[in-house]
Amino acid sequence: MHYQSYTLSNGLRIIHQPFSSNISYCGIVVNAGSRDEYPDEIGLAHFVEHMLFKGTEHRRAYHIANRMESVGGEMNAYTTKEETYIYSTFLEPYFARAVELLSDVVFHSEFRQHEIERERDVVLDEINSYIDTPSEQIYDDFENLVFDGNELGHYILGTPKSVSSFDSATVKRFVNRQYRPDRIVFFSFGSTPFAKVAGLVEKYFSQSFEALPFKERIKPTKNIPIRKIINKKSAQAHTIIGRQTIDMFDSRCYAFYLLNHILSGGMSSRLNNSLREKNGLVYQVESNVTFYTDTGVFYIYFACDSKDIEKCIELIDREFTRIHQQPITEKQLLLAKRQLKGQWGISSENHENVALAMAKSFLHFNDYLSFEEMLEKIDTVSSIEIQTLVDEFLDISEMSQLNYSSHFRSK
Repeated sequence: MHYQSYTLSNGLRIIHQPFSSNISYCGIVVNAGSRDEYPDEIGLAHFVEHMLFKGTEHRRAYHIANRMESVGGEMNAYTTKEETYIYSTFLEPYFARAVELLSDVVFHSEFRQHEIERERDVVLDEINSYIDTPSEQIYDDFENLVFDGNELGHYILGTPKSVSSFDSATVKRFVNRQYRPDRIVFFSFGSTPFAKVAGLVEKYFSQSFEALPFKERIKPTKNIPIRKIINKKSAQAHTIIGRQTIDMFDSRCYAFYLLNHILSGGMSSRLNNSLREKNGLVYQVESNVTFYTDTGVFYIYFACDSKDIEKCIELIDREFTRIHQQPITEKQLLLAKRQLKGQWGISSENHENVALAMAKSFLHFNDYLSFEEMLEKIDTVSSIEIQTLVDEFLDISEMSQLNYSSHFRSK
């Protein structure tokens, strides 16, 4: 086995991948994100992530920031719809220092009210900065549209109104409910011996906690196509079309990765060739697929002049029709597999991303596939599997559409 694992008595799981390097990575991933918030808590998961760095029973914010920086290391964190990550990058001799600090911020943060008031302004500035970047905000607005009425359909950052309502009691309630040891994975990637990893995690993370009920996730309702135009002043019109798809546990995920790659996996992909190279309508067009624990979303994004939106959508529909009528050949499939495996190989050289992907996989699957095992999964995908996905999901009439434009009017 290419990784080592262990479970503490309180349910917290450990995964370690040995890797010969002077640099090590370790952290925790919590099975809690923005979809685990109640209606009056929108943005709270992300706000908690910020507050973990603002003071504990043993340290003030400055000492937390300085603890790893003083030895050339880093502490980072981010929040998704379903997970929160807190992790550190450092020279291997400082592994114990990183483990102790992670334990302190996760289990001993105080969430003082005056620190909450100060950090609130930081998060509100982050929200305003995000709103000023339509090419980023449109992705969340689109998921809000596709998952309307479900917890997946609201902003990770929250809104100015929701963030302004948070206080110390609100933050503590969320952490006590969602940050249970049995919903946390500690991950390690580096040359530290596993016995040392497990021993240090046992020392600092083995606390017992009252098992408070966590918020149960609600599966989104079936895909319903919706069209929406949001009036935004910008040099270009931004558009996303897409729909709900399969979840991360579906065996067809690797086939979907390949289909997505065929559509927009580079300059030679079908959508880029059609919209940019042949017609010069866009600078960028991309598709992507995201898998959640009980659903997924596939989308195509492009930015163009307002007058060209319908033409771009027509060209996308034409590519859908072509792939329906002319199934992927074995030669085309072999080329797509080779390209995708090459891209994954390049990305695997980013060891920080590998460590984070390992953590997410172990959190949800209690397993982690090696790079070679993932390539084997790609190799087993057949053209018939891809065509089945095409027939089920590439119907533009079943896709939602969101436009940012001050001029566009949908037909």
